[in-house]
Amino acid sequence: MTTQTFSAAGVRWDLGDLFASYDDPRIDTTLTDCHKRAQAFAQQYRGTIAVAGGPGPEHLQDDIQELEGLEGELKRVIVFADLLYASDTARPECRDLKERVELAATEISNLVLFFDLEWMDLSDEAAARLLDHPTLAGYHHYLRQARRWRPHKLSEPEERLLNERDNTGRRAFARIFTELTTSLRFPMDRNGNTDVLSMSEVLALVYHKEREVRRRAYTTLFAVLSKHDLVLTSTYETLVQDHLTMDRLRGFHHPMAERHLENEIDPQAVEQMMAATEAHYGIAHRYFRVKARLLGLPALALFDQYAPVSDALPACPFDRARDIVLEAFDAFSPSFRQIARQFFEGRWIDAEVRQGKRGGAFCASTTPGLHPYILCNYTDNLRDVVTLAHELGHGLHAFLARTQTLFNYDTPLTTAETASVFAEFLVFDHLVRTQKDPQVRLALICGKIEDTFGTVFRQNVLTRFEQAIFERRGKGRLTAEAICEVWIEANRPYYGDAVEMTDGYRWGWSYIPHFIHTRFYCYSYVFGELLTLSLYRQYKEEGAPFVSRYIGLLEAGGSDSPASLLRTLGVDFHDPAFWQKGLDEIRGLVERAEELAGELRS
Repeated sequence: MTTQTFSAAGVRWDLGDLFASYDDPRIDTTLTDCHKRAQAFAQQYRGTIAVAGGPGPEHLQDDIQELEGLEGELKRVIVFADLLYASDTARPECRDLKERVELAATEISNLVLFFDLEWMDLSDEAAARLLDHPTLAGYHHYLRQARRWRPHKLSEPEERLLNERDNTGRRAFARIFTELTTSLRFPMDRNGNTDVLSMSEVLALVYHKEREVRRRAYTTLFAVLSKHDLVLTSTYETLVQDHLTMDRLRGFHHPMAERHLENEIDPQAVEQMMAATEAHYGIAHRYFRVKARLLGLPALALFDQYAPVSDALPACPFDRARDIVLEAFDAFSPSFRQIARQFFEGRWIDAEVRQGKRGGAFCASTTPGLHPYILCNYTDNLRDVVTLAHELGHGLHAFLARTQTLFNYDTPLTTAETASVFAEFLVFDHLVRTQKDPQVRLALICGKIEDTFGTVFRQNVLTRFEQAIFERRGKGRLTAEAICEVWIEANRPYYGDAVEMTDGYRWGWSYIPHFIHTRFYCYSYVFGELLTLSLYRQYKEEGAPFVSRYIGLLEAGGSDSPASLLRTLGVDFHDPAFWQKGLDEIRGLVERAEELAGELRS
């Protein structure tokens, strides 16, 4: 049995800025201090918010700032436990620490839960006076957003009970999913040998130049997943039902309503965006037919959609990827390069592919006083350079927003992808600009088109799948067969008759973490990509004057609503022309690929 070795071997993050190790005594000390602090907070402030006429603005400010300090210390422990767990989900000590921290965090959170409930209980008149007071100017958005949850809150005993229950409910099922998918092994026969691969490694093979390798990678992936249908189906079915139950208890009338509230966006804008995206699936069909011709195939099969269009695309070792990203960032703003360089030099990145490590990629922001961390699985593919740039974009966003207070730091999902996708395009354009070989340029453009399709069209499909699943669950229990059927039907409009969906693809839903961890996350990718395509076009048109305004947007973090923050850049996401602008950019990419392909054939 063998596993692959990539150039990022040994590139692991150093979590020492948080804690030394899973058994660092400072973890228990911090949790104990947070618990005592929460008790003192409750003793001092309980019953002082929902009072006649409301509290004084200085009193409310003191309350918020004390709560911020407490939650900042607690988040430091939570993030450390999460990162340690993601780096090795198979290690018992990592699993134990994550569970222990979750239990302690729940107990601490329950002690301070009263604050939000009392603030929501305050009369509209009293709340309005406080929201207009200059003393609380730095917390207006936080306080205003908190009151939007007022119709959906339960009593304090009920809220506390639900928090306790989540540790053995939805969080426990999410852990089962993560630990199962990261522990799976995928045996692939190649050249007479059997390679036993992780999920990240087998997924990397869908980009392989040899069609048979791609086909076997897909076959192997779905064959292994289908053997675990009982756990994967039961986990997802349980979490869907849990979500529906909570919607009923909280008075949400649609499964997406809670996500819309968190994202600070109205359902009409989301539906308008999704409908516009679906109306442009023909762009994808057009490209898939072009790609089939480039590959010399009558039509694409599913395992061909990410195939390289030529042998010209070179592998890219991790050190070279670092240099490419830094060069591209520097061309936009030297400050971008300086910030990104710290991620490499400070060992804030875990890029090594290894067994037990969580698949995919993410950037974990911590608190304004600490730096973010990046996890990715770097497999020496040029596409991985763009993934690295994407996560570094998230890191730049979090780093630039560090001047905000904790409650104004994180953005909703709708604007969370703004910097990440922008960073992708900076690197993509840099790669295309520095390549002299037209075959390489074509391969890069095709790769970018496919990545963009994955972020816009495919994420739209995933959202439609979730909508259909929740509607189906409302009629009865979900079986594996039912989920697979819904999955195929949701994908059919996107692929049309341009791509053949293989039989095993019916299990394509089963390994996607967003369905498990963050219901209805996926439409935020569509929003973020189309938004950023529009902003990137604006940058190309305006040049240097755009840079400072864009950096200002990132520095603002989550200090205001997405609509207000984007207005400073001239964006109105209720205007249908806004979505069209981003979709036109995608069409432009496909036209570039068609033109270059034509030149190479002539």
